[in-house]
Amino acid sequence: MHPSIVSSVAFATVVRVALASAPVFSRGLYNESTANHTCQLYDPILSCSAGAQASLTDSCCTETFGGLVLATQFWDVYTGLESQGQVLPADSWTLHGLWPDFCNGSYTQYCDLTRQYDPKPSPNTTTGTPSGTPVIPYAGPDIGTFVEPFGRHDLLAYMNKYWVAQGQPNGDFWGHEFSKHATCYSTFDVECYGPQYVQHEEVVDFFATAVAYFRGLPTWDWLRAAGITPSNTTTYDLADIQSALAGAFGEVPYIGCSGKRFNATEAGAGSLDNGFTQLSEVWYYHHVNGRPQDYDSVPVAANATGGSLGNCALTAGAIHYYERAAGAEA
Repeated sequence: MHPSIVSSVAFATVVRVALASAPVFSRGLYNESTANHTCQLYDPILSCSAGAQASLTDSCCTETFGGLVLATQFWDVYTGLESQGQVLPADSWTLHGLWPDFCNGSYTQYCDLTRQYDPKPSPNTTTGTPSGTPVIPYAGPDIGTFVEPFGRHDLLAYMNKYWVAQGQPNGDFWGHEFSKHATCYSTFDVECYGPQYVQHEEVVDFFATAVAYFRGLPTWDWLRAAGITPSNTTTYDLADIQSALAGAFGEVPYIGCSGKRFNATEAGAGSLDNGFTQLSEVWYYHHVNGRPQDYDSVPVAANATGGSLGNCALTAGAIHYYERAAGAEA
């Protein structure tokens, strides 16, 4: 992590703690007023463009901090909690998160420790290093309970079906995603909700926004249209997976794999290809017009800022897209 990122996290933490007892019209984490923000009075500004600067526009109406937005999805084959009714959705990938990277592709995390709802912070400091501010594990009620007072039972039901965790309750996973990532958007800062702010309003707003992006990125359908479906026997070329998703999305996403490295498999013995072989994740990169909440985005190639297109094996026929385990989906 760049030193500048570390220092910005430390500064943000100090600012937020200092503001905990500040008067109503103080400035927030991103130097925003608690006065009402009527974003309809502003022409939408594309994040990461020259005009998307906190000194030039309202950071509640334009994402000025985490302007490279990643809508991320998982392909898991089990949850580990099937006996408790926590299963994966049939014919669909699952929602991982909606992450705000800096425009250069780097990122920060746990930006507001007063909104820390992660029972098992990972990493456990704001910088991921021993010198970072400790992120204290959350011991309060499940973050899913924050949705109920708003009457958004349909949203909560959708999240329980499509935003599914592996090895932990769904609510713990949602708490992690909000605390680590959502607190690092300027547009989801509490001050953006004005003087009539209701506690946890921005949490529900973030969940609804993440769901909106997920619904617009039907990875299962896009792969199936290209003849790429889960199989325990058929393998696929990474190039074909990239082509199918890039053709539908508009730019090539990051494709993540897990499992064995190709050169550690029998088929890849002696190969120089050390990419992983089990398809497990996709990250779709965007710039956003105005607020992420407005769901008006422009696709961005995953390598546009010099980053990687993935960690999967490049060899033809090296990628497994495994079927879900018996009883793991419904």
